[in-house]
Amino acid sequence: MEFWESSFIEKQTMWGFEPTDSAILTKDFFLEKNVKDILVPGIGYGRNAKVFIENGINVTGIEISKTAIDLARKNGLDSRIFHGSVTNMPFDNKLYNGIFSHALIHLLDKPEREKFIKDCYNQLEPNGYMIFTTVSKKAPMFGKGKQLDKDYFEIMDDVKMFFYDTDSIKQEFGEYGLVEFSEIDEPNKHMKNKPSINFIMVKCKKR
Repeated sequence: MEFWESSFIEKQTMWGFEPTDSAILTKDFFLEKNVKDILVPGIGYGRNAKVFIENGINVTGIEISKTAIDLARKNGLDSRIFHGSVTNMPFDNKLYNGIFSHALIHLLDKPEREKFIKDCYNQLEPNGYMIFTTVSKKAPMFGKGKQLDKDYFEIMDDVKMFFYDTDSIKQEFGEYGLVEFSEIDEPNKHMKNKPSINFIMVKCKKR
């Protein structure tokens, strides 16, 4: 995770400030389900948070990068943000209607992913929803770099990624209220000449 912190200053706006398609779809789903209070682990500099806030949804964030938090503040995000790693969840004992985490879980190793999913599930209210987007084995980075474990690669120095498929989604989310999952290609809205990224959107419900 140190790579993301050390390189954040020069790359702080590399994804732009428009929300991802995943965040927009999740916002619509949360509004449909009357979700009003959500936790966003890996809130970054807030580009996905604002689409929820603008639609009347209260947002609490978790972010490891102090630089990202500072940038979020400069861009008008005044939500509560816990400064720390998602591997140290929970940061409070509150239960949320919903949880949304974009492009984070695949940066964790297996024990960290298992703890992260469990911690998120434990912070959901009954009938609450948690939605994750994670990189797919169909992504062009899959198989690149040094292989560390099954479907887990160090694609560049200090950047490690686990690539999900149908089996690993069912295995890791199955006991945590897995409802459905679907492929979604996220366009790079900030750099139009860059290819879209192959993600899987995972939806779970607290039983």
